[in-house]
Amino acid sequence: MNTIPIIFNQRAVNRTVLGGSEKNDSVSMPVTCVILNRSGNQYRNFIFEKILSHGFKSVICVESNDRSRNLDELSHQYPSVRFVIPHEAVTPGDMINLGMAEAEDDYVLVVQDDMCTEAFRFPSQLSEKLIMMNQFCVCPRLVTNTQQLIPIRFIPTVKNAVFSLDVSSSMASGNRTFYACDWAGFYNREKFMQLGGADYTIKSPYWQKLDLFMRSWLWGESTVIDTGLTFTYSGNLPEENTTTDKSYLLFYLKNLLPVYRNGKADIPLSSFISFKKSNRCGLRESINLFRAAGRWTDQNKYRFKMDAVRLIEGWAAVED
Repeated sequence: MNTIPIIFNQRAVNRTVLGGSEKNDSVSMPVTCVILNRSGNQYRNFIFEKILSHGFKSVICVESNDRSRNLDELSHQYPSVRFVIPHEAVTPGDMINLGMAEAEDDYVLVVQDDMCTEAFRFPSQLSEKLIMMNQFCVCPRLVTNTQQLIPIRFIPTVKNAVFSLDVSSSMASGNRTFYACDWAGFYNREKFMQLGGADYTIKSPYWQKLDLFMRSWLWGESTVIDTGLTFTYSGNLPEENTTTDKSYLLFYLKNLLPVYRNGKADIPLSSFISFKKSNRCGLRESINLFRAAGRWTDQNKYRFKMDAVRLIEGWAAVED
């Protein structure tokens, strides 16, 4: 397996960057908007007109592949928009890493391209409020194109000795949520980079996302909801593949096995037996995975502020 990344953007994705040659002449907030273009939206002109009208300091569009059309034409039509085109397969987490690397502002609003609808609103007064909150991530309410609220509040728990997430349909500003649904949210870029960003060695988009947000909680950061921030989809919320594959094993090793004690975290050697029993890998591969996670945990041992047990118990106490 590739080495678990220690620092942000440890892997250099082969990419091309177009545009961004001009500054937005109507800036009203010190915020970068990163658009994740996953659907090849045919209404891209509308999207850029809509986003640029809000006064973001910069706008970055990250493509999901290098097969997008008319990017040269779009980069000339919208010279203040920077287009990032990867030349290799990327996950949504990789796309956000690319956007964060290109951004220069302290705060970044991440949206999917199919959230940039006629209902999209992000006034400068809201950006001021979100900046003052100083969270790793502030999550929006998400609404379907038929005006149905999407449950976005996720609560970590344990069921039958297995890590799980409960989903709550109730929400209020300030409520904690385990992760940002569909990656959408208002991010503190410095915190994102200090956390190391999304782990490129985790190939499943679902477990890559849970890994980043679990790490943020274990390292002392938090993610909350603000109902004043609302995004509406032009289509349906994409389904996620939550299969417990090898990506889950990396999530498990990095986030569920470390034990926090005496101001630092480590993975006890005694936990290898339970790890081996819980996966279908061969003995050698299991040993290699376990050792790699142990080295990563040791390199970051003082960054942990708690372990998974303390996080779940503390969350349950607050919920009660």
